[in-house]
Amino acid sequence: MNALAKFKDSLSEPQVPAGLSVLLQALWYDAKGDWKTAHDLIDQLQDKNAADLHAYLHRKEGDNWNADYWYNRAGEKRPHISLEEEWQKLFDKFH
Repeated sequence: MNALAKFKDSLSEPQVPAGLSVLLQALWYDAKGDWKTAHDLIDQLQDKNAADLHAYLHRKEGDNWNADYWYNRAGEKRPHISLEEEWQKLFDKFH
């Protein structure tokens, strides 16, 4: 089983799997529909990867102004791909 399949299988569990980085934990909560917990996990982090994930979360929320602020902090532009594709890109980047 590849890493993505294993990660997605863990979404049926009630708790985040042990050993995940905070960025992967945030993606896990986001995939479970818990935007607030995902956002809370990365809200105070200052690195570019956290900014990229922060941008994605605000894009998903529909707050494009805030998303663009965070994409800029990450050195990125808002992508013209689906949210699902962006989530996958982030998973690949953080894994």
